[in-house]
Amino acid sequence: MLSKAQIKLVKSLHLKKNRDQMNLFVAEGKKMVDEMLDSPRIEVVHVYGTGNYFGNKPFTLVTDDEMKKLSALTTPQSILAVCRIPAEANGLPDLQKEFVLVLDDIRDPGNLGAIIRIADWFGIQYIFCTAECVDAYNPKAVQASMGSIARINVDYKNLRNILQDCRDKNIPVYGAKLDGANILNENLSSTGVLIIGNESNGISPELGNYLTHSIKIPSYRMPGKDTGAESLNAAMATAILCAEFRRTALKG
Repeated sequence: MLSKAQIKLVKSLHLKKNRDQMNLFVAEGKKMVDEMLDSPRIEVVHVYGTGNYFGNKPFTLVTDDEMKKLSALTTPQSILAVCRIPAEANGLPDLQKEFVLVLDDIRDPGNLGAIIRIADWFGIQYIFCTAECVDAYNPKAVQASMGSIARINVDYKNLRNILQDCRDKNIPVYGAKLDGANILNENLSSTGVLIIGNESNGISPELGNYLTHSIKIPSYRMPGKDTGAESLNAAMATAILCAEFRRTALKG
């Protein structure tokens, strides 16, 4: 039977300050919970569900009405898991061998979750975020990641130190900017850093100082038409850029 204390705990995790304090987050839906259960990075603390559960984690059977009280979703799923936020990775990856994403003040949790999913798709294991970025364990970000949060290291680091290290070692630092060079014409590196800026303001001047390459996705205008979208959604742009980096890497 679901207790008031359990309801209070799960609902409290909808807020970042409580997630930080208790080092816990919530994953909702069968696919999401399955991903958490299968992940070596994630510890599932408790599972709540409206039907039978055959796993080996502590489980509480709840009614549909009780699940509505627990859920952060408009349409609650049949299963929900409380999970422990994994520790940040020890040390840094070798950026002379790895390709990583740096997110500069991404504010929309849906964008962040989608970017985590994109990183997973393109085999990018590390995402570094500025302190101003939305929390990766925000319920909307977790949901938008579609389970990829269970596999990708998302760390909030002092990015100035990381980018200065790149400068010292001549590691390429790419940045997505509207006035950058056409990415389709660039000889891209298979390693290094790609910075994605804030949805409205782009890359901050502070991080922009570390760029070695400014790049953009070229737009296309139909003949005779001079109007169109001013920019792409941050997650959409990330997907296109990552695809181009990986395509170039495959070409050798």
